[in-house]
Amino acid sequence: MTSITSGGISRPEVIRRVLTTPATWAVVGLSTDMSRTAYGVARWMHDALGNRIIPVHPRAEEVWGEAGYPALAQIPDGTVVSVVDFFINSHRVGAVVDEAIVNKDRLGIETLWLQLGVVDDEAARRAVSAGLDVVMDTCPMIEYPRL
Repeated sequence: MTSITSGGISRPEVIRRVLTTPATWAVVGLSTDMSRTAYGVARWMHDALGNRIIPVHPRAEEVWGEAGYPALAQIPDGTVVSVVDFFINSHRVGAVVDEAIVNKDRLGIETLWLQLGVVDDEAARRAVSAGLDVVMDTCPMIEYPRL
């Protein structure tokens, strides 16, 4: 996990809250490709943690009976997304973090989770400044056994 723990980034109490409270997660980068890490981790979050998973991917594929969307901005009004989980390259994550910030109030977004290897300190700071919690450079499947 990244060493940045001040200013609301990767705080243990945030990790505990999001991993022990069933909620709706939008998983950016989730498709029907079972060979991808996003598929396995999202499946675990769905099955083991009881989370609703909304796939966000340019192909907008349905996954496990849940409609997919090409972008966070396309998720319908009235849908509450507590956590946005990012399975995209670090060099692309900043723009999607900004999209999450713009849609924060409309979707009820509380937390952004940047997966293992996904690091953008500036984007994380922008999200924290916008009132979001951020977990960065770790995976729920790694953090859950530590609770």
